[in-house]
Amino acid sequence: MDALKCFSLFVLLFCLYEVKATHKIYPEFQSLSAADVKVKVKNGLRTAFHFQPAMHWINDPNGPLYYNGFYHLFYQYNPKGAVWGNIIWGHSVSKDMVNWEKLEAAIYPSKPFDKNGTWSGSATILPGNKIVMLYTGIDPHGNQVQNYAIPANISDPYLRKWIKPDNNPIVFPDSGVNASAFRDPTTAWLGKDGHWRMIIGGRRKHRGMAHLYRSRDFVKWVRAQHPLHSAAKTGMWECPDFYPVSLSGKNGLDTSENSHNTKYVLKVSLDLTRYEYYTLGTYFPRKDKYVPDEGLVDGWGGLRYDYGNFYASKTFFDPVKQRRILWGWANESDTAQDDIKKGWAGIQTIPRSVWLDPKGKQLRQWPIKEIETLRKQKVEVGKTKLKKGELIEVKGITAAQADVEVSFSFSSLSQAEVFDSSWDNAQDVCAQKGSQNQGGIGPFGLLTLASKNLEEYTPVFFRIFRAQNKHVVLMRSDATSSSLTNGLYKPSFAGFGELANNKFSLRSLIDHSVVESFANEGKTCITSRVYPTLAVLEDSHLFVFNNGSETITVEGVKAWSMSTPKIS
Repeated sequence: MDALKCFSLFVLLFCLYEVKATHKIYPEFQSLSAADVKVKVKNGLRTAFHFQPAMHWINDPNGPLYYNGFYHLFYQYNPKGAVWGNIIWGHSVSKDMVNWEKLEAAIYPSKPFDKNGTWSGSATILPGNKIVMLYTGIDPHGNQVQNYAIPANISDPYLRKWIKPDNNPIVFPDSGVNASAFRDPTTAWLGKDGHWRMIIGGRRKHRGMAHLYRSRDFVKWVRAQHPLHSAAKTGMWECPDFYPVSLSGKNGLDTSENSHNTKYVLKVSLDLTRYEYYTLGTYFPRKDKYVPDEGLVDGWGGLRYDYGNFYASKTFFDPVKQRRILWGWANESDTAQDDIKKGWAGIQTIPRSVWLDPKGKQLRQWPIKEIETLRKQKVEVGKTKLKKGELIEVKGITAAQADVEVSFSFSSLSQAEVFDSSWDNAQDVCAQKGSQNQGGIGPFGLLTLASKNLEEYTPVFFRIFRAQNKHVVLMRSDATSSSLTNGLYKPSFAGFGELANNKFSLRSLIDHSVVESFANEGKTCITSRVYPTLAVLEDSHLFVFNNGSETITVEGVKAWSMSTPKIS
Protein backbone atom coordinates (compact mmCIF):
# COMPACT_ATOMS: atom_id res chain seq x y z
CA MET A 1 0.00 0.00 0.00
CA ASP A 2 1.55 3.36 -1.01
CA ALA A 3 2.17 6.18 1.47
CA LEU A 4 -0.81 8.30 0.40
CA LYS A 5 -3.26 5.41 0.79
CA CYS A 6 -1.75 4.54 4.17
CA PHE A 7 -2.20 8.11 5.31
CA SER A 8 -5.78 8.21 4.00
CA LEU A 9 -6.59 5.06 5.94
CA PHE A 10 -4.95 6.52 9.03
CA VAL A 11 -6.99 9.72 8.72
CA LEU A 12 -10.24 7.77 8.40
CA LEU A 13 -9.48 5.48 11.34
CA PHE A 14 -8.34 8.40 13.46
CA CYS A 15 -11.51 10.33 12.66
CA LEU A 16 -13.65 7.33 13.53
CA TYR A 17 -11.80 6.92 16.80
CA GLU A 18 -12.36 10.57 17.61
CA VAL A 19 -16.03 10.20 16.77
CA LYS A 20 -16.46 7.65 19.52
CA ALA A 21 -14.52 9.80 21.94
CA THR A 22 -16.69 12.88 21.35
CA HIS A 23 -19.83 10.90 22.13
CA LYS A 24 -18.46 8.96 25.08
CA ILE A 25 -20.78 9.09 28.05
CA TYR A 26 -19.31 10.30 31.36
CA PRO A 27 -21.92 9.58 34.06
CA GLU A 28 -19.60 10.86 36.78
CA PHE A 29 -19.23 14.22 35.00
CA GLN A 30 -22.77 14.86 33.71
CA SER A 31 -23.76 17.00 36.69
CA LEU A 32 -20.29 18.33 37.55
CA SER A 33 -19.79 22.08 37.11
CA ALA A 34 -16.61 24.14 36.96
CA ALA A 35 -17.32 25.43 40.46
CA ASP A 36 -17.27 21.85 41.76
CA VAL A 37 -13.70 21.28 40.61
CA LYS A 38 -12.49 24.66 41.94
CA VAL A 39 -10.19 25.41 39.01
CA LYS A 40 -9.77 28.88 37.51
CA VAL A 41 -9.25 28.91 33.76
CA LYS A 42 -8.21 31.91 31.68
CA ASN A 43 -11.30 32.98 29.74
CA GLY A 44 -9.45 33.77 26.51
CA LEU A 45 -10.94 30.76 24.73
CA ARG A 46 -14.62 31.54 25.23
CA THR A 47 -16.25 32.91 22.10
CA ALA A 48 -17.62 36.46 22.09
CA PHE A 49 -20.05 36.68 19.14
CA HIS A 50 -21.00 33.04 18.61
CA PHE A 51 -24.08 31.67 20.32
CA GLN A 52 -23.38 29.67 23.46
CA PRO A 53 -25.04 29.59 26.88
CA ALA A 54 -23.27 31.11 29.86
CA MET A 55 -22.35 27.66 31.12
CA HIS A 56 -22.52 23.94 30.37
CA TRP A 57 -22.87 21.68 27.34
CA ILE A 58 -24.83 22.29 24.12
CA ASN A 59 -25.09 20.34 20.91
CA ASP A 60 -27.67 20.15 18.09
CA PRO A 61 -29.64 23.27 17.10
CA ASN A 62 -33.34 22.36 17.24
CA GLY A 63 -36.50 23.83 15.76
CA PRO A 64 -35.27 27.29 14.68
CA LEU A 65 -38.08 29.56 13.52
CA TYR A 66 -39.33 33.12 13.22
CA TYR A 67 -42.56 33.99 15.04
CA ASN A 68 -44.26 37.32 15.82
CA GLY A 69 -41.16 39.49 15.78
CA PHE A 70 -38.64 37.06 17.28
CA TYR A 71 -36.18 34.50 16.00
CA HIS A 72 -36.26 31.41 18.19
CA LEU A 73 -33.39 28.98 18.67
CA PHE A 74 -33.83 25.77 20.62
CA TYR A 75 -30.86 23.54 21.33
CA GLN A 76 -29.81 20.33 23.05
CA TYR A 77 -28.56 21.43 26.46
CA ASN A 78 -27.22 19.92 29.67
CA PRO A 79 -28.22 22.38 32.43
CA LYS A 80 -26.00 20.66 35.00
CA GLY A 81 -22.60 20.08 33.40
CA ALA A 82 -20.17 20.49 30.51
CA VAL A 83 -20.44 16.97 29.05
CA TRP A 84 -23.34 15.29 27.27
CA GLY A 85 -26.15 14.18 29.60
CA ASN A 86 -29.35 15.42 31.32
CA ILE A 87 -30.43 16.66 27.89
CA ILE A 88 -33.29 19.17 27.61
CA TRP A 89 -34.28 21.77 25.00
CA GLY A 90 -32.73 25.11 25.85
CA HIS A 91 -34.49 28.15 24.36
CA SER A 92 -33.31 31.63 23.42
CA VAL A 93 -34.89 34.46 21.42
CA SER A 94 -33.51 37.29 19.35
CA LYS A 95 -34.58 40.22 17.18
CA ASP A 96 -31.54 39.90 14.90
CA MET A 97 -29.87 36.47 15.48
CA VAL A 98 -26.90 38.35 16.95
CA ASN A 99 -28.08 39.40 20.42
CA TRP A 100 -29.85 36.66 22.38
CA GLU A 101 -32.02 36.43 25.48
CA LYS A 102 -32.17 33.13 27.33
CA LEU A 103 -35.59 31.83 28.37
CA GLU A 104 -36.64 28.89 30.53
CA ALA A 105 -36.27 25.38 29.12
CA ALA A 106 -38.86 24.59 26.46
CA ILE A 107 -38.99 20.78 26.39
CA TYR A 108 -37.66 18.38 29.01
CA PRO A 109 -38.38 14.79 30.11
CA SER A 110 -41.71 14.79 31.93
CA LYS A 111 -43.95 12.15 30.35
CA PRO A 112 -43.61 8.38 29.81
CA PHE A 113 -43.01 8.89 26.08
CA ASP A 114 -39.89 11.04 26.72
CA LYS A 115 -38.94 9.85 30.19
CA ASN A 116 -35.41 8.92 29.14
CA GLY A 117 -34.63 11.77 26.78
CA THR A 118 -35.87 14.72 24.73
CA TRP A 119 -33.72 14.60 21.63
CA SER A 120 -33.58 16.64 18.46
CA GLY A 121 -36.43 17.82 16.26
CA SER A 122 -37.87 20.55 14.08
CA ALA A 123 -40.56 23.21 13.94
CA THR A 124 -43.43 23.35 11.45
CA ILE A 125 -45.75 26.34 11.12
CA LEU A 126 -49.23 25.22 10.07
CA PRO A 127 -51.90 27.39 8.40
CA GLY A 128 -53.21 29.98 10.84
CA ASN A 129 -49.69 30.57 12.18
CA LYS A 130 -49.96 27.50 14.43
CA ILE A 131 -46.66 26.04 15.58
CA VAL A 132 -45.99 22.35 16.11
CA MET A 133 -42.64 21.10 17.39
CA LEU A 134 -41.75 17.53 16.40
CA TYR A 135 -39.05 15.84 18.47
CA THR A 136 -37.64 12.44 19.40
CA GLY A 137 -38.37 11.06 22.84
CA ILE A 138 -36.80 8.04 24.53
CA ASP A 139 -39.49 5.91 26.16
CA PRO A 140 -39.13 3.63 29.22
CA HIS A 141 -38.05 0.74 26.99
CA GLY A 142 -35.29 2.76 25.33
CA ASN A 143 -37.20 3.05 22.06
CA GLN A 144 -36.88 6.20 20.00
CA VAL A 145 -40.39 7.56 19.41
CA GLN A 146 -41.61 10.74 17.74
CA ASN A 147 -43.62 13.26 19.75
CA TYR A 148 -45.06 16.71 19.31
CA ALA A 149 -45.33 19.79 21.50
CA ILE A 150 -47.35 22.98 21.03
CA PRO A 151 -47.15 26.44 22.61
CA ALA A 152 -49.26 26.87 25.73
CA ASN A 153 -50.06 30.46 24.71
CA ILE A 154 -49.92 31.22 21.00
CA SER A 155 -50.28 34.95 21.71
CA ASP A 156 -46.97 34.98 23.61
CA PRO A 157 -44.28 35.98 21.08
CA TYR A 158 -41.63 34.52 23.40
CA LEU A 159 -43.29 31.07 23.30
CA ARG A 160 -42.17 30.49 26.87
CA LYS A 161 -44.36 27.52 27.77
CA TRP A 162 -44.92 24.30 25.81
CA ILE A 163 -47.50 21.53 26.17
CA LYS A 164 -46.92 17.88 25.28
CA PRO A 165 -50.40 16.41 24.59
CA ASP A 166 -51.27 13.01 26.01
CA ASN A 167 -51.88 11.47 22.58
CA ASN A 168 -48.12 11.24 22.14
CA PRO A 169 -46.17 9.52 20.76
CA ILE A 170 -47.52 10.11 17.28
CA VAL A 171 -45.00 7.86 15.51
CA PHE A 172 -43.77 4.51 16.84
CA PRO A 173 -41.00 2.42 15.32
CA ASP A 174 -42.96 -0.45 13.78
CA SER A 175 -41.63 -3.87 12.76
CA GLY A 176 -39.89 -2.42 9.70
CA VAL A 177 -37.93 0.19 11.66
CA ASN A 178 -34.86 -0.06 13.89
CA ALA A 179 -36.14 1.35 17.22
CA SER A 180 -32.64 2.29 18.37
CA ALA A 181 -31.88 4.22 15.18
CA PHE A 182 -35.00 6.26 14.50
CA ARG A 183 -34.75 9.95 15.32
CA ASP A 184 -34.65 13.65 14.44
CA PRO A 185 -37.90 14.40 12.56
CA THR A 186 -37.69 17.17 9.97
CA THR A 187 -39.85 20.20 9.33
CA ALA A 188 -42.97 18.84 7.62
CA TRP A 189 -44.14 19.98 4.20
CA LEU A 190 -47.68 20.15 2.81
CA GLY A 191 -48.34 18.49 -0.54
CA LYS A 192 -50.90 19.56 -3.10
CA ASP A 193 -52.88 16.43 -2.17
CA GLY A 194 -53.51 17.85 1.31
CA HIS A 195 -51.14 15.42 3.05
CA TRP A 196 -48.34 16.53 5.34
CA ARG A 197 -45.04 14.73 4.99
CA MET A 198 -41.95 14.49 7.15
CA ILE A 199 -38.83 12.34 7.18
CA ILE A 200 -37.12 10.71 10.14
CA GLY A 201 -33.49 9.59 10.13
CA GLY A 202 -32.75 5.90 10.45
CA ARG A 203 -30.60 2.90 9.67
CA ARG A 204 -31.40 -0.59 8.38
CA LYS A 205 -28.26 -2.66 9.00
CA HIS A 206 -25.64 -0.52 7.21
CA ARG A 207 -28.06 1.37 4.96
CA GLY A 208 -28.88 4.96 5.84
CA MET A 209 -32.59 5.74 5.67
CA ALA A 210 -34.83 8.78 5.31
CA HIS A 211 -38.08 7.22 6.52
CA LEU A 212 -41.10 9.00 5.03
CA TYR A 213 -44.39 9.55 6.92
CA ARG A 214 -47.68 11.13 5.79
CA SER A 215 -50.60 12.67 7.68
CA ARG A 216 -53.79 14.60 6.95
CA ASP A 217 -54.26 16.02 10.44
CA PHE A 218 -50.67 16.21 11.73
CA VAL A 219 -51.54 13.72 14.51
CA LYS A 220 -52.09 10.36 12.81
CA TRP A 221 -49.01 9.51 10.74
CA VAL A 222 -48.55 6.55 8.40
CA ARG A 223 -45.20 5.28 7.16
CA ALA A 224 -44.80 5.12 3.39
CA GLN A 225 -43.94 1.78 1.82
CA HIS A 226 -40.55 3.08 0.78
CA PRO A 227 -38.19 5.71 2.21
CA LEU A 228 -37.86 9.08 0.56
CA HIS A 229 -34.25 8.09 -0.09
CA SER A 230 -31.65 5.66 1.23
CA ALA A 231 -28.05 4.67 0.55
CA ALA A 232 -26.04 1.54 1.24
CA LYS A 233 -22.99 1.50 3.54
CA THR A 234 -23.63 4.97 4.97
CA GLY A 235 -24.83 3.95 8.43
CA MET A 236 -27.19 5.97 10.60
CA TRP A 237 -28.61 9.15 9.08
CA GLU A 238 -28.94 11.68 11.88
CA CYS A 239 -30.53 15.12 11.73
CA PRO A 240 -31.87 14.90 8.16
CA ASP A 241 -33.01 18.09 6.46
CA PHE A 242 -35.05 18.32 3.26
CA TYR A 243 -35.98 21.59 1.59
CA PRO A 244 -36.38 23.33 -1.79
CA VAL A 245 -34.06 25.98 -3.22
CA SER A 246 -34.76 28.35 -6.07
CA LEU A 247 -33.00 27.76 -9.40
CA SER A 248 -32.31 31.50 -9.62
CA GLY A 249 -31.43 34.17 -7.09
CA LYS A 250 -30.63 34.08 -3.40
CA ASN A 251 -34.15 34.13 -1.98
CA GLY A 252 -35.12 31.19 0.18
CA LEU A 253 -38.29 29.13 -0.17
CA ASP A 254 -40.84 27.85 2.30
CA THR A 255 -40.41 24.12 2.93
CA SER A 256 -43.79 23.39 1.31
CA GLU A 257 -42.92 25.26 -1.90
CA ASN A 258 -42.87 22.96 -4.93
CA SER A 259 -42.69 24.51 -8.38
CA HIS A 260 -40.86 23.99 -11.66
CA ASN A 261 -38.30 26.59 -10.61
CA THR A 262 -36.93 24.55 -7.71
CA LYS A 263 -34.32 21.97 -6.88
CA TYR A 264 -34.24 20.00 -3.64
CA VAL A 265 -31.59 19.54 -0.97
CA LEU A 266 -31.32 16.40 1.15
CA LYS A 267 -28.80 16.75 3.97
CA VAL A 268 -27.85 14.05 6.46
CA SER A 269 -25.42 13.94 9.37
CA LEU A 270 -23.53 10.65 9.23
CA ASP A 271 -23.09 9.05 12.63
CA LEU A 272 -20.34 6.93 11.08
CA THR A 273 -18.03 9.83 10.18
CA ARG A 274 -19.45 12.72 12.30
CA TYR A 275 -19.54 14.86 9.16
CA GLU A 276 -22.47 16.13 7.13
CA TYR A 277 -23.21 15.53 3.47
CA TYR A 278 -25.85 16.76 1.06
CA THR A 279 -27.07 16.08 -2.43
CA LEU A 280 -29.07 18.21 -4.84
CA GLY A 281 -31.81 16.56 -6.79
CA THR A 282 -35.43 16.23 -7.88
CA TYR A 283 -38.40 15.45 -5.67
CA PHE A 284 -41.29 13.59 -7.34
CA PRO A 285 -44.39 14.30 -5.18
CA ARG A 286 -46.64 11.70 -6.78
CA LYS A 287 -44.15 8.92 -6.10
CA ASP A 288 -42.75 10.55 -2.95
CA LYS A 289 -39.24 9.83 -4.15
CA TYR A 290 -36.13 11.96 -4.13
CA VAL A 291 -33.50 11.34 -6.83
CA PRO A 292 -30.07 13.02 -6.55
CA ASP A 293 -28.67 14.72 -9.62
CA GLU A 294 -26.41 12.65 -11.84
CA GLY A 295 -22.87 12.40 -10.50
CA LEU A 296 -23.76 13.27 -6.90
CA VAL A 297 -23.18 10.65 -4.22
CA ASP A 298 -24.44 10.05 -0.69
CA GLY A 299 -21.89 9.80 2.08
CA TRP A 300 -18.13 10.13 2.30
CA GLY A 301 -17.55 11.40 -1.23
CA GLY A 302 -20.50 13.79 -1.25
CA LEU A 303 -20.95 17.54 -1.08
CA ARG A 304 -20.65 19.22 2.30
CA TYR A 305 -21.90 22.46 3.82
CA ASP A 306 -18.67 22.73 5.78
CA TYR A 307 -15.51 20.63 5.60
CA GLY A 308 -14.59 21.21 9.23
CA ASN A 309 -16.09 21.01 12.70
CA PHE A 310 -19.75 21.34 11.77
CA TYR A 311 -22.53 18.86 12.55
CA ALA A 312 -26.23 18.28 13.28
CA SER A 313 -27.24 21.33 11.24
CA LYS A 314 -30.76 22.61 10.80
CA THR A 315 -32.25 25.14 8.37
CA PHE A 316 -35.42 27.21 8.48
CA PHE A 317 -37.18 29.64 6.18
CA ASP A 318 -37.12 33.27 7.33
CA PRO A 319 -40.36 34.78 5.99
CA VAL A 320 -39.35 38.35 6.89
CA LYS A 321 -36.24 38.51 4.72
CA GLN A 322 -37.18 35.69 2.34
CA ARG A 323 -34.08 33.64 3.00
CA ARG A 324 -33.14 30.17 4.22
CA ILE A 325 -30.96 30.20 7.33
CA LEU A 326 -28.53 27.45 8.29
CA TRP A 327 -27.51 26.70 11.88
CA GLY A 328 -24.76 24.21 12.78
CA TRP A 329 -23.11 22.86 15.92
CA ALA A 330 -19.33 23.08 16.40
CA ASN A 331 -18.21 20.72 19.17
CA GLU A 332 -15.06 21.13 21.23
CA SER A 333 -11.79 19.46 20.20
CA ASP A 334 -10.26 19.40 23.67
CA THR A 335 -10.90 16.79 26.36
CA ALA A 336 -13.92 16.30 28.62
CA GLN A 337 -11.72 17.24 31.57
CA ASP A 338 -10.79 20.51 29.84
CA ASP A 339 -14.46 21.26 29.24
CA ILE A 340 -15.33 20.67 32.89
CA LYS A 341 -12.58 23.10 33.93
CA LYS A 342 -13.85 25.70 31.45
CA GLY A 343 -17.44 25.07 32.54
CA TRP A 344 -18.80 24.98 28.99
CA ALA A 345 -18.67 22.96 25.79
CA GLY A 346 -20.07 23.49 22.30
CA ILE A 347 -21.11 26.52 20.28
CA GLN A 348 -23.43 27.26 17.39
CA THR A 349 -21.76 28.56 14.27
CA ILE A 350 -22.76 31.96 12.92
CA PRO A 351 -26.14 31.60 11.16
CA ARG A 352 -25.66 31.51 7.41
CA SER A 353 -27.83 32.32 4.43
CA VAL A 354 -27.84 29.39 2.01
CA TRP A 355 -28.85 29.35 -1.66
CA LEU A 356 -28.14 27.51 -4.90
CA ASP A 357 -25.05 28.49 -6.85
CA PRO A 358 -25.98 29.85 -10.32
CA LYS A 359 -24.37 26.81 -11.98
CA GLY A 360 -26.77 24.57 -10.06
CA LYS A 361 -24.08 22.12 -8.94
CA GLN A 362 -23.69 23.11 -5.29
CA LEU A 363 -24.95 25.39 -2.54
CA ARG A 364 -23.39 28.62 -1.40
CA GLN A 365 -23.35 30.05 2.11
CA TRP A 366 -22.60 33.38 3.69
CA PRO A 367 -22.83 34.76 7.25
CA ILE A 368 -26.09 36.63 7.76
CA LYS A 369 -25.87 40.36 7.05
CA GLU A 370 -26.79 41.19 10.66
CA ILE A 371 -23.42 39.96 11.94
CA GLU A 372 -21.81 42.98 10.25
CA THR A 373 -23.45 45.26 12.83
CA LEU A 374 -20.71 44.08 15.21
CA ARG A 375 -17.95 45.50 13.03
CA LYS A 376 -16.17 48.45 14.67
CA GLN A 377 -12.69 49.80 13.93
CA LYS A 378 -11.64 48.95 10.39
CA VAL A 379 -8.17 48.40 8.96
CA GLU A 380 -7.35 48.16 5.27
CA VAL A 381 -4.25 46.92 3.49
CA GLY A 382 -3.84 48.08 -0.10
CA LYS A 383 -2.68 46.14 -3.12
CA THR A 384 0.51 44.27 -2.21
CA LYS A 385 2.72 41.66 -3.86
CA LEU A 386 3.98 38.78 -1.73
CA LYS A 387 7.02 36.80 -2.83
CA LYS A 388 7.92 33.34 -1.60
CA GLY A 389 8.34 33.27 2.19
CA GLU A 390 6.93 36.76 2.78
CA LEU A 391 4.18 37.70 5.20
CA ILE A 392 2.60 40.94 6.36
CA GLU A 393 0.85 41.60 9.64
CA VAL A 394 -2.61 43.13 9.70
CA LYS A 395 -2.32 45.52 12.64
CA GLY A 396 -4.78 47.77 14.43
CA ILE A 397 -7.56 45.25 15.15
CA THR A 398 -8.37 42.79 17.92
CA ALA A 399 -7.01 39.79 16.04
CA ALA A 400 -8.65 37.29 18.39
CA GLN A 401 -12.10 38.74 17.69
CA ALA A 402 -12.26 39.86 14.09
CA ASP A 403 -13.92 39.71 10.68
CA VAL A 404 -11.43 39.57 7.81
CA GLU A 405 -11.89 39.74 4.03
CA VAL A 406 -8.97 39.27 1.64
CA SER A 407 -8.70 38.73 -2.10
CA PHE A 408 -5.82 37.33 -4.16
CA SER A 409 -4.90 37.37 -7.84
CA PHE A 410 -2.21 35.74 -9.97
CA SER A 411 -0.40 37.13 -13.00
CA SER A 412 0.30 33.62 -14.24
CA LEU A 413 -0.89 30.10 -13.47
CA SER A 414 2.00 28.38 -15.24
CA GLN A 415 3.60 27.31 -11.95
CA ALA A 416 0.50 25.46 -10.75
CA GLU A 417 1.24 21.92 -9.62
CA VAL A 418 -0.30 19.00 -11.48
CA PHE A 419 -3.48 17.70 -9.90
CA ASP A 420 -3.45 13.98 -9.19
CA SER A 421 -6.72 12.50 -10.47
CA SER A 422 -6.62 9.91 -7.66
CA TRP A 423 -7.28 12.65 -5.10
CA ASP A 424 -10.97 11.99 -4.64
CA ASN A 425 -11.08 13.61 -1.21
CA ALA A 426 -9.26 16.80 -0.25
CA GLN A 427 -8.50 15.37 3.17
CA ASP A 428 -6.25 12.78 1.54
CA VAL A 429 -3.87 15.51 0.38
CA CYS A 430 -3.33 17.05 3.80
CA ALA A 431 -0.11 15.19 4.74
CA GLN A 432 1.71 16.33 1.63
CA LYS A 433 0.49 19.89 1.24
CA GLY A 434 0.89 21.82 4.50
CA SER A 435 1.28 25.56 4.97
CA GLN A 436 5.07 25.17 5.18
CA ASN A 437 5.39 22.86 2.17
CA GLN A 438 6.34 25.03 -0.78
CA GLY A 439 4.29 24.68 -3.93
CA GLY A 440 4.08 26.50 -7.22
CA ILE A 441 1.09 28.73 -6.53
CA GLY A 442 0.61 28.51 -2.81
CA PRO A 443 0.31 27.84 -0.04
CA PHE A 444 -0.97 31.39 0.52
CA GLY A 445 -3.62 32.78 2.83
CA LEU A 446 -4.07 33.90 6.44
CA LEU A 447 -2.32 32.98 9.65
CA THR A 448 -5.07 33.44 12.23
CA LEU A 449 -4.81 33.33 16.03
CA ALA A 450 -1.05 33.60 15.71
CA SER A 451 1.43 34.32 18.49
CA LYS A 452 3.98 37.08 17.89
CA ASN A 453 6.83 34.72 17.01
CA LEU A 454 4.59 32.10 15.37
CA GLU A 455 4.95 29.44 18.02
CA GLU A 456 1.17 29.08 17.55
CA TYR A 457 -0.98 29.83 14.52
CA THR A 458 -3.98 28.47 12.64
CA PRO A 459 -3.45 28.90 8.90
CA VAL A 460 -6.33 29.13 6.45
CA PHE A 461 -4.75 28.78 3.05
CA PHE A 462 -4.89 27.67 -0.58
CA ARG A 463 -2.86 25.84 -3.22
CA ILE A 464 -3.69 25.86 -6.91
CA PHE A 465 -3.37 22.76 -9.06
CA ARG A 466 -3.61 22.26 -12.81
CA ALA A 467 -6.16 19.64 -13.80
CA GLN A 468 -7.56 18.77 -17.22
CA ASN A 469 -9.29 21.85 -18.66
CA LYS A 470 -9.47 23.64 -15.29
CA HIS A 471 -7.62 24.73 -12.18
CA VAL A 472 -8.47 23.16 -8.82
CA VAL A 473 -7.99 24.99 -5.52
CA LEU A 474 -7.20 23.10 -2.33
CA MET A 475 -8.49 25.00 0.71
CA ARG A 476 -7.26 24.04 4.16
CA SER A 477 -7.78 25.13 7.75
CA ASP A 478 -5.01 23.49 9.73
CA ALA A 479 -5.07 23.23 13.54
CA THR A 480 -1.79 21.29 13.73
CA SER A 481 0.18 24.34 14.94
CA SER A 482 -2.74 26.04 16.72
CA SER A 483 -1.68 25.29 20.29
CA LEU A 484 1.33 24.31 22.36
CA THR A 485 -0.96 22.21 24.54
CA ASN A 486 -0.37 18.48 24.23
CA GLY A 487 -3.16 15.93 23.96
CA LEU A 488 -5.56 18.05 21.92
CA TYR A 489 -7.28 16.86 18.76
CA LYS A 490 -5.72 19.20 16.18
CA PRO A 491 -7.01 18.14 12.77
CA SER A 492 -6.35 19.61 9.37
CA PHE A 493 -9.56 20.08 7.40
CA ALA A 494 -9.68 20.51 3.63
CA GLY A 495 -11.99 20.97 0.67
CA PHE A 496 -11.64 21.44 -3.09
CA GLY A 497 -12.89 24.36 -5.17
CA GLU A 498 -12.43 25.76 -8.65
CA LEU A 499 -10.58 28.87 -9.73
CA ALA A 500 -12.29 31.45 -11.92
CA ASN A 501 -10.82 34.61 -13.49
CA ASN A 502 -7.42 34.15 -11.83
CA LYS A 503 -8.82 35.48 -8.55
CA PHE A 504 -9.73 33.99 -5.20
CA SER A 505 -11.33 35.46 -2.09
CA LEU A 506 -11.51 34.50 1.57
CA ARG A 507 -13.54 35.69 4.54
CA SER A 508 -12.72 34.47 8.05
CA LEU A 509 -14.66 35.10 11.24
CA ILE A 510 -12.20 34.72 14.12
CA ASP A 511 -13.60 34.34 17.62
CA HIS A 512 -11.01 33.20 20.19
CA SER A 513 -11.40 29.42 19.84
CA VAL A 514 -13.15 29.17 16.49
CA VAL A 515 -12.27 30.21 12.94
CA GLU A 516 -15.09 30.07 10.36
CA SER A 517 -13.83 30.55 6.81
CA PHE A 518 -15.71 31.12 3.55
CA ALA A 519 -13.78 30.85 0.29
CA ASN A 520 -14.73 32.10 -3.14
CA GLU A 521 -17.93 33.82 -2.00
CA GLY A 522 -19.16 30.89 0.07
CA LYS A 523 -18.50 27.97 -2.28
CA THR A 524 -16.12 26.22 0.14
CA CYS A 525 -16.46 26.61 3.92
CA ILE A 526 -14.39 25.27 6.82
CA THR A 527 -14.86 25.68 10.58
CA SER A 528 -12.03 24.90 13.00
CA ARG A 529 -11.98 24.80 16.82
CA VAL A 530 -8.59 25.67 18.32
CA TYR A 531 -7.13 26.34 21.78
CA PRO A 532 -4.09 28.65 21.70
CA THR A 533 -2.14 29.30 24.88
CA LEU A 534 0.00 32.24 23.69
CA ALA A 535 -2.16 33.73 20.92
CA VAL A 536 -5.03 34.76 23.18
CA LEU A 537 -6.82 38.08 23.71
CA GLU A 538 -4.47 41.03 23.05
CA ASP A 539 -1.55 38.66 22.33
CA SER A 540 -3.17 37.31 19.18
CA HIS A 541 -1.93 38.40 15.75
CA LEU A 542 -3.11 38.14 12.15
CA PHE A 543 -0.87 37.73 9.09
CA VAL A 544 -1.21 37.32 5.33
CA PHE A 545 1.44 34.95 3.92
CA ASN A 546 2.76 33.28 0.78
CA ASN A 547 4.95 30.17 0.78
CA GLY A 548 4.64 29.39 -2.92
CA SER A 549 7.37 29.96 -5.49
CA GLU A 550 5.06 32.16 -7.60
CA THR A 551 4.58 35.75 -6.45
CA ILE A 552 0.94 36.45 -5.62
CA THR A 553 -0.93 39.73 -5.50
CA VAL A 554 -2.97 40.58 -2.43
CA GLU A 555 -5.63 42.74 -4.05
CA GLY A 556 -6.69 44.07 -0.67
CA VAL A 557 -7.43 43.25 2.95
CA LYS A 558 -10.35 44.58 4.98
CA ALA A 559 -10.41 43.68 8.66
CA TRP A 560 -12.67 44.74 11.49
CA SER A 561 -12.52 44.30 15.23
CA MET A 562 -15.79 42.75 16.32
CA SER A 563 -17.76 43.99 19.30
CA THR A 564 -19.42 41.62 21.75
CA PRO A 565 -23.21 41.24 21.46
CA LYS A 566 -25.56 40.55 24.36
CA ILE A 567 -25.96 36.81 24.79
CA SER A 568 -27.49 35.80 28.09
